[in-house]
Amino acid sequence: MRAGGKGRAEAGGGGAPSTVPWPTPRLLLHSYVLQTYAKPDDLVFVSGAGSRLTDAAGKTYLDFAAGIAVNALGHSDPRWAAAVTTQAHALCHVSNLYHTAPAARLAKRLVESSFGDRAFFCNSGAEANEAAIKFARKAARVRAEVDPYDAGAAAPSGLLSFDNCFHGRTLGALSLTYKSQYKTPFAPLVPGCVSVPYLDLEAAKAELAKGHTAAVFVEPLQGEGGVHPATRAFLQGLRSACDASGALLVFDEVQVGLGRTGTLWAHEHFGVTPDIMTLAKPLAGGLPIGAAIMTQAVADAMAPGDHGSTFAGNPLVCAAAEAVFDIVADPAFLKAVVARGDQLRASLKAATAGVSCVKEVRGLGLITGVQLDRPAGPVVAACRSSGLLVLTAGAGDVVRIVPPLTVSEGEVEEGVATLAAALRAL
Repeated sequence: MRAGGKGRAEAGGGGAPSTVPWPTPRLLLHSYVLQTYAKPDDLVFVSGAGSRLTDAAGKTYLDFAAGIAVNALGHSDPRWAAAVTTQAHALCHVSNLYHTAPAARLAKRLVESSFGDRAFFCNSGAEANEAAIKFARKAARVRAEVDPYDAGAAAPSGLLSFDNCFHGRTLGALSLTYKSQYKTPFAPLVPGCVSVPYLDLEAAKAELAKGHTAAVFVEPLQGEGGVHPATRAFLQGLRSACDASGALLVFDEVQVGLGRTGTLWAHEHFGVTPDIMTLAKPLAGGLPIGAAIMTQAVADAMAPGDHGSTFAGNPLVCAAAEAVFDIVADPAFLKAVVARGDQLRASLKAATAGVSCVKEVRGLGLITGVQLDRPAGPVVAACRSSGLLVLTAGAGDVVRIVPPLTVSEGEVEEGVATLAAALRAL
């Protein structure tokens, strides 16, 4: 038995298939899985269809978490499954040493539907933001007309983000992220990262005026931070301030892009475009993918060998993403997202009128936050017991609702009734 394995053999045989029945006992979970998430030990999902998930005990749940805004088409969508199956039988992976048709076609779709000129593929939202950091710093060196490969050359390298933001858990993305409990155990982080209050344009301008900022990272709607939409004046002011200072403007649409807010790109609500946009969660419908879309000016700063990723843009994942994109980008589909989102918030407001713990219901499209005057964890747990999956956000005092974009009118009413009952029980 390997070191550290003493006393664990009863959880599973050495190399033989496990015969332990599901749901998995605590022994197996806590003996072999690194506990970086506080998961309910008695809940193991085994199948899903549409907006429903089924656990190992046969109980069905209405899924208003959607894999943290990933499962845009719900679970086991037949169009998505057909695209994955067809590609799996043809070609799965060749690395980034070679071209593949699905990656090229997906890049074309993303570029032609957006402000951008070029797409870079990776494997997650955090990786997309890491790529944007590197692209921005290299572009700043090019603009400063210094040798980009001279470590001592002076050029702007600072990164500006906003309070309550979330950009990922890898080291660079974590350095931009606001929550100290995510960051402190892993200090020191990437130097040069500064945070100012969200929607405080004057604070952002003051930082940019110092002349050391390579890029500003901002979410058009803060999801993890509590479902807070930006304003047109704020984002347009940031665009102008970045243009004046030479800094790049990066929109993190990892959670809110690709139809989640009722427009294909969340920034469409505000009439402003970035230099780089980062994407991930819903793009491949549950398979790991990230992307950074950029202008030609940013792309021109990069050279072969400057960045890479072994698995990124592999044909299997890109074929899945093509299927998702073609469905989500349909104007009729986006119109339905707007309708279901409006229904969700109107029904929630009506169902929680007079519920004293509810302070506000806010959101865009199918991302909605219910602001409470107390921790939201007990509400999330009560909903789960009643067969509804929702999330927390903000300082743990917001119930976050991100159902599949295919959710039905009846499912919205069912979810609202369950959530309202849990809130009233407080």
